[in-house]
Amino acid sequence: MPDDVHAEAIPEGGPAGAVRRHRVVVVGSGFGGLETVQRLAGAPVDITLVDQRNHHIFQPLLYQVATASLATSEIAWPIRSLMRGRPEVTTLLATVTGVDMAARQVLLDGEARLPYDTLVLATGVRHAYFGHPEWEPFAPGLKTLEDATRIRRRILLAFEQAERETDRRRQDALLTFIVVGAGPTGVELAGTIADMARDTLPPDFRNIDTHRARVVLIEAGPRVLAGYPEDLSAYAQRSLERLGVEVELGRAVSACTAEGVVYGDRRLEARTIIWAAGVRASPAAEWLGAPADRAGRIQVLPDLTVPGHPEIFAIGDTVTIAGPDGKPVPGIAPAAKQEGRHVAGTIKARLGGAAGPSAAFRYRHQGSLAQIGKKLAVIDFGWIKLRGALAWWIWGIAHIYFLIGVRARLSVAINWLWIHIRNQRSARLITQGRGAEGLPETSGSSGSAGAPPAL
Repeated sequence: MPDDVHAEAIPEGGPAGAVRRHRVVVVGSGFGGLETVQRLAGAPVDITLVDQRNHHIFQPLLYQVATASLATSEIAWPIRSLMRGRPEVTTLLATVTGVDMAARQVLLDGEARLPYDTLVLATGVRHAYFGHPEWEPFAPGLKTLEDATRIRRRILLAFEQAERETDRRRQDALLTFIVVGAGPTGVELAGTIADMARDTLPPDFRNIDTHRARVVLIEAGPRVLAGYPEDLSAYAQRSLERLGVEVELGRAVSACTAEGVVYGDRRLEARTIIWAAGVRASPAAEWLGAPADRAGRIQVLPDLTVPGHPEIFAIGDTVTIAGPDGKPVPGIAPAAKQEGRHVAGTIKARLGGAAGPSAAFRYRHQGSLAQIGKKLAVIDFGWIKLRGALAWWIWGIAHIYFLIGVRARLSVAINWLWIHIRNQRSARLITQGRGAEGLPETSGSSGSAGAPPAL
């Protein structure tokens, strides 16, 4: 490699004169990327973990931050803290802008270059609005902590504004909450918002009856939880409707504004719209010029490498690959972790001198879980299906088990127990300033509209 390229690169650590070890760059600290790094512990490699945020999120519980059930610190952990016992791991807070495959360098913001011998792309997904990016300001999606606190603010402010509103029509619009998309995230959001309006908030307000709140779940397809067996899907819909959620199926949203949505031949006025209908992969395929599907996911080889580049792996929501049943591997946390584990094993095998092609990745489905409301859930393990209160307890135990650290597990368990017994959610904080959602700022406000949340 030319000397001038080295001059542009981020300097490598280690004492002067030391033998350079194999360099692994992992882009993305989600489930797949973090699992790769953790499984490479003890291998003769130097790892650089790059992410544009400084924390790892437990994505399955992000909706509980959005609905004021949990605080951000209970489902997110600083990456540097997680890596403090791994001296071979360097963490960089940076945004990747491309990959120079010829020079084997990752391009970072600020024109920095990061050399690699093996590259692992675990860059995740972003929101997709089906050709209507102009809808995003009115219907935020849920992928980051910033998204969660923004949605939480909109939900809570809607009730606050309704308390002050004297016009009945405007009050009704403020008390209407639309969730677009009836996958697991949409179902969990709709059920939890309904729980809040029915059980948590009634004693807090004097001028409005929060039981009047409408939660409308809109799905273009024929049923909720389309990836689940039909009997569990039907049970989930009945349970949502018992909670008061209005389930609208077979109608796609065709317009979305600050005033509400149009779906099918209907128009519904609402001030709070949440998007849970679609995702698009990160631009990783564009960086590599790699083949991709319609959602932008890289079409990787069976061993999770990029075609023509055995030194580049791609995992998680960044990729599409078929499972043993011929269907695409789902974009869920267990799948990403299995892929990260496979990649780490392949890297270690190569460093150990393994010859021949790398082993193919084989996905093992460990079950699908979705909460419907405060005491209900559905679980599909394949060999057994569960629903109702028992499924809810198993759902909760499983999620607590996979949280990082005893403190987080204990904190989440106490919060859930408190919600279960007292119908109180302790994370009902409106942050980032009232002006961000149309209320005037007061002189005593400590935040500014649009400022990033204090995490």
